[in-house]
Order: sequence, then C-alpha cells, then structure tokens
Amino acid sequence: MRVCNEGFDKAFIDENRDMYAISFTQYVLSGRWKYFILWYLRGETRRYTDIKKFLGGLSQGSLTKQLRELEQDGVIKRDVYPEVPPRVEYSLTDKGNKLLPILEKMEDFGKEYG
Repeated sequence: MRVCNEGFDKAFIDENRDMYAISFTQYVLSGRWKYFILWYLRGETRRYTDIKKFLGGLSQGSLTKQLRELEQDGVIKRDVYPEVPPRVEYSLTDKGNKLLPILEKMEDFGKEYG
C-alpha cells in the first residue's frame, strides 16, 4: 500500500475502494478528542465553553484544533453570534450525524469487550 503526502495514490484508490473508504473515515475521526466531541454534540447544539468543561483538562489550543478540523471536514457546524462576549456554538451537520452509528458500534464493542 503506497501513501503519498496527500494521501493514497490514485491507483490504490481505484483498486481498493473499500480500504480507502475505511482509511478516509479513520482520517476524519483521527484525533484524541474527536470521538468525544461528536458524541457530546449528538442531538444538541453546544457552546465552546460547555465542550471544554465536558472534556476536562483539555487545553484551549487542542480543543480549538480538533474543532477546526471537524469543521473543515464538514462534520460539525460553527455558529458565531455577534454579542459581547461573542457566543460560539457547535452542532453536528448531516455528515456528522452519519458518523454516529459508527460511534454507537464502538460503544457496543467497548461494553461487550472492554
């Protein structure tokens, strides 16, 4: 399996769509806190401060990085309200909601074998 700096080379993708799909999903979810962020946002819009409190000792920089990556991947939506202080809220997009069954299967697996 050959991976270039931008990801898989075209030949690999063409020959191994199933493995590419798994790898792409893994890439979107990669990051220590992304699973927890998505799980916390399921069914509810949350403010930045609520997410930070939920995750405990996570630094502001680490949380911001994870949220930006999820937003760039189209998994979460960020809404900024022009208030003082500014209010920032996050919610799952349709694409993000499609990841929830994967997290539910992970939860099932962990309950059974963890």
